[in-house]
Amino acid sequence: MGSDISKKKKREGPAAQRRLSHGFLSNVGFSINHRLAHSAVFSQPVGPNGWSPVPKPLLPPEDTEPSIPKPLLPPEDTETTPPAPISVFLPEFPQRRLPARDQFQILGFIAKGSYGPILKVRDIFKERTYAVKVLPKSNILKHGVLEQSKEEVVIQRQLKHPFIHNLQDCWQTQHHLFIMCDYCSVGDLYTYWLLRGQFGEDDVRLFAAELGSALGFLHDLGIVHRDIKMENILLNDQGHLRLSDFGLARRLKRGGRAFTICGTIQYMAPEVLGGGPYNHAADWWSFGVMLFSLVTGEFPLPAESDHTAMLKKVTDFPYAPPGTLSSSLVWLLSELLCKNPVTRLRNLECLEMQAFFRGTSFDSVILQKTPVEVILELRTRPDWAAKATRGLSLDYFDEFDCDKILYSPTTPTELSPTLTNTDPSPDTEHNC
Repeated sequence: MGSDISKKKKREGPAAQRRLSHGFLSNVGFSINHRLAHSAVFSQPVGPNGWSPVPKPLLPPEDTEPSIPKPLLPPEDTETTPPAPISVFLPEFPQRRLPARDQFQILGFIAKGSYGPILKVRDIFKERTYAVKVLPKSNILKHGVLEQSKEEVVIQRQLKHPFIHNLQDCWQTQHHLFIMCDYCSVGDLYTYWLLRGQFGEDDVRLFAAELGSALGFLHDLGIVHRDIKMENILLNDQGHLRLSDFGLARRLKRGGRAFTICGTIQYMAPEVLGGGPYNHAADWWSFGVMLFSLVTGEFPLPAESDHTAMLKKVTDFPYAPPGTLSSSLVWLLSELLCKNPVTRLRNLECLEMQAFFRGTSFDSVILQKTPVEVILELRTRPDWAAKATRGLSLDYFDEFDCDKILYSPTTPTELSPTLTNTDPSPDTEHNC
């Protein structure tokens, strides 16, 4: 998913300028982890005029109710040896060997994820290319994202939808987890926003219908995505949308609420910025911010460095779209960017009834019937690659031993004898 970056290409920018990804193709991340009841985890994007890498996010625990504050421990600088239960507490990831080297060909790197690299891999027998996220188990434990790693694949296994990025496979070896999805060579919507500046209403109508369909499907299953943004909208070879990156997604029971401050700060709903409680309506706010940005060429508000300052801005800002937009689109944006989640447009049925979509079919077959010309045209621009990589340096990958990671032992007899009959998890909290 997303475009890959070959070592053969010229390297640009300092080593510190690396693209971080919470999931497969997330934006560079900015995070605050207070290790308190309402911890903050968010990333800070930049508009078409620039890009500013910032540190990778740490994921806090999350409960349905505020938790007891915990002391913040300093992170280790080096990878530590995983504790005893590390190879047996992940039944969601089958233990097995990778296909033989003559079947799986590593073509290169897509991005540096928050917890490990994302590889471009080709299955020679199937003649298909995939994106494989490689997660060292020691990193998963160190950053406290064990439960969320499980949740990510549990959720994605349920999702079969034309506008949602498909999980193809997942597995584990002794020291690593692997999550494999389809590879999207066309890249993400953010790249095309950088190239285009702003999109016309007809294009935005198509994007909105496709993403709205995906959100309606998710919410019917009780799943809240919590990181709707352009960087997480991948595009297929015809330019149609695929919602990706379920690294922050969570299942909520009917009437359930979440409290963790997480997502991308410029897209976060006021109730999320305020520490909750919030539910699926927060995704529709993020959806509204994305549509506003696509059609105007800029975010409604610039990002702040912390969620408290951002909440104050969001609370005071009127979210009035430019008068150059059609009245039907202005009304749609006002319905989505309603600060009260109770009265906000928050389901697919209400979206379909909006005047902006009059005459538009939400049938996935009809929506995908013709290619999205604006995307295919932008894909041919000579500056596409530079916009897609956004200053990623390849220094991180110089010493990366693909064979050692991909072909480490997986069968029980190859594992340490101490890794059997152990307690599944050292931490009983449900992580965000």
